[in-house]
Amino acid sequence: MKTRTMVYLEREELKALKARARTERISLAELMRRLIKKHLNEGPALPPVPPEAYSKIVAVGASGQRDIAEHHDAYLGEALRRDHAR
Repeated sequence: MKTRTMVYLEREELKALKARARTERISLAELMRRLIKKHLNEGPALPPVPPEAYSKIVAVGASGQRDIAEHHDAYLGEALRRDHAR
């Protein structure tokens, strides 16, 4: 059973949605239902990072590695993956 709801959109957003609905030859409501269903099926991209994880990052510079400045993104990503692997 469908339930009626109201959504406030920016003018540009509504214009873009209407144009896409016309292109796909479906109603605006159907387009919105499909977009919402797709979003809900995708789920969260990444789990939230707990605040205490950031305090561990601060000490990454004391790791003894000599190339921290050059490869900091890789080291931070590796540390976050290791500490937050599912």
